[in-house]
Amino acid sequence: MSETVANYKCPNCGGPLHFDSKSQKLVCDHCGSFFSPDTFKEKETPTQEDTEIHTTAPDTFSQDEIQHLKAYTCPSCGAQIMCDENTVATSCPYCDNPTLIPSQFAGSLRPSSVLPFQLNKKDAEDKLVSFYKGKPFLPKAFRNDNHVEDIKGVYVPFWLYDGSVDIQAAYEATRTRVFMQGDDQITETSHFHLYREGTMKFASVPADASSKMPDDFMDALEPFDSKLLKPFEMSYMAGYYADRYDVDDTKDFPRAKQRMEHSTCKASQESCIGYETCIPIHENTQAVRTGTDYVFLPVWLLATRYHGKPYLFAMNGQNGRMVSDDLPLDWTKVIVTFLIITAALMVVMFLFVNASGGAA
Repeated sequence: MSETVANYKCPNCGGPLHFDSKSQKLVCDHCGSFFSPDTFKEKETPTQEDTEIHTTAPDTFSQDEIQHLKAYTCPSCGAQIMCDENTVATSCPYCDNPTLIPSQFAGSLRPSSVLPFQLNKKDAEDKLVSFYKGKPFLPKAFRNDNHVEDIKGVYVPFWLYDGSVDIQAAYEATRTRVFMQGDDQITETSHFHLYREGTMKFASVPADASSKMPDDFMDALEPFDSKLLKPFEMSYMAGYYADRYDVDDTKDFPRAKQRMEHSTCKASQESCIGYETCIPIHENTQAVRTGTDYVFLPVWLLATRYHGKPYLFAMNGQNGRMVSDDLPLDWTKVIVTFLIITAALMVVMFLFVNASGGAA
C-alpha cells in the first residue's frame, strides 16, 4: 500500500507556494509570483511522489502508536514526516515546505467548502501582543517566553447544520399597575397565562469536528461568516496545518441541536412583550436536521507552557476574535497595586476629613 504526498510548486521557478490571506492567492516564497487557487484545480495531486507508509519497529513505538501514526516522505527534500492518522496538511520540519496528503481528502473526507484565512500570521502575532498589553498582572516571564512567533494557522474541521425547531411553550406572566385611592397608594398585579407555538429555522449552525480542539474554545471564536465560504480546493491548504474530522456528523449533532433549541426558547420568551415578569412553565421543543455540510474554518493557534502548565490561545482567522485559557497572575504585582490603591484612598479620605473639619 502506498500513500501520495504532495506540495504546490511555482510553475515559474519551482519554489514552494503558500496561500496568502491578504491577496487570497498562492504566492511563491522565492520569486514572488501570484497564482489563483483554482489554477491547480484540475491537478488533484500536484508535484508528488508515491512513497510507502513506513512503520517503526514495535520495540520503538507501542502498538497503539503504530496504529495511529503515519510516516510520509517529503517530496522536496526526502525527509520523513511523522504525523497522526488525521493529519491532512502540515509542513516538513527540515525544509519547511508546505505538504499535503491528498488521500485524506478522498470521498466523504473531502470538505464541501473552505473559509480561507482573511488574517495572516503577522495579524495574529500583533493581536496576541496587544492582548498581552491589556493584561497588566501577567507575569513578565510568561510574556517574554511565550514564543509568539510559534503561532500556527490551522484549518479546523467543522460540521455546519441546517435544521428547524418546533416549540410549544407556556408561561406565567405578570403586569403591575400602581395608582392612588384617596390617601392610599394601591399596587395591582395582574396575572396572565401565555401560550406560544411556532417553528424556527436555522442555517449553518457550526460544531467543530475535531476531538483535539476544545469545544468551548471553538464556540467562543464564533461567529464565522459562512457567506465567505469557497468551494474546496486543496491549494487553499498550502502553508497551513489541517486535520480531517474524527467526530462524525451524527455524534456532533447534539451540540448543534442544543444551541438551536436554546435559541428557539429564547426567541419564544422574547415574544412575550409588555409583561414585567415571564416565567416558563414548560417549553417543549422538537429539533429536525435538514442538512449538513463538512467545511474547514480558519484558526490561528498558540499552545505554550508556563511553570509546567499548558496554555492555549486561539484567534478567529477571519475576524480576529481572540480567546485564551485563564492566564497566570503575577501576585507581587497584584499585591503592590492593591497597596498603592489602598494608600491613595486613605490619603484622599484624610484630605477630605481635614477639609470638612476646616470648613466647620
